[in-house]
Amino acid sequence: MAAAKPKPIARLFAGHAGPVAVLGLALVALWYAGAVWLNADLQIDAFARAGTDWNFTDLVAGTWAQERPLLPAPHQVLAELWRTTVETGIASKRSLVFHGWVTLSSTLLGFAAGALLGILLAVGIVHVRVLEKSLMPWIIASQTIPILAVAPMVIVVLGAIGLKGLVPKSVISTYLCFFPVAIGMVKGLRAPDLLQLDLMRTYSASARQTFFYLRWPTSLPFLFAGLKVAISISLVGAIIAELPTGAQAGLGARLLAGSYYGQTIQIWSALVAAALMAALLVALMGAIERQVARLMGARS
Repeated sequence: MAAAKPKPIARLFAGHAGPVAVLGLALVALWYAGAVWLNADLQIDAFARAGTDWNFTDLVAGTWAQERPLLPAPHQVLAELWRTTVETGIASKRSLVFHGWVTLSSTLLGFAAGALLGILLAVGIVHVRVLEKSLMPWIIASQTIPILAVAPMVIVVLGAIGLKGLVPKSVISTYLCFFPVAIGMVKGLRAPDLLQLDLMRTYSASARQTFFYLRWPTSLPFLFAGLKVAISISLVGAIIAELPTGAQAGLGARLLAGSYYGQTIQIWSALVAAALMAALLVALMGAIERQVARLMGARS
């Protein structure tokens, strides 16, 4: 007897697309409901000042169409994103593409520096026991300091020695993103078991050969797990670095400008743009991981 085919709904929820879509729709519905709840008092006051008779339908429509709502509706944020990305020139300072590129530049520079620093620290910790005892506690302790307290000091000090613009922001990103790379690489470089290490010694492999032919390939899954976390947190660091400096460009500057002038739709559009950028960066890192695994002969 032939096996019964799964129903369409069962097939939909067998993978990731169905559950993610349902959760996304639920979040959008909650967002719309939250917009009605938070904006209702403002809209009722507006009706009262205008002397307008209203019902619940009018109230809902009004809360989703306010110019400066406490919580903008999703369609208002999407409209603002469309206006500031597609309808506005890329070179304009009103364009989210312009501001996103400024933040992305700091993010990528900080990520590259942080990833390199994390890998070098991990290699040193694994191969030099003195570094393990001296560096590892400081690496862990470095992440207990609130970044909002560190960012202004770092930017002021670097500005005093002539380093302005991209570099100070990338330093904050480096500070945040080296940690997951270092911790993941230490775990990955120590992943080979004693039998594998004994086999390399049996073949008279040098420390260099053991590193490149055993420790490094074994550490790659741990490395990419750390890189995915690092590239998203690097974006957070770049945005945070733009907040206390009064930056004129970047997603952080867009958030500041929106908060100064009460433009909540502008604030939310910048937040959504940052979230989309982070998702794309993590997806790109995942694609690179799959390509590297394929080149190394891993089975899909």
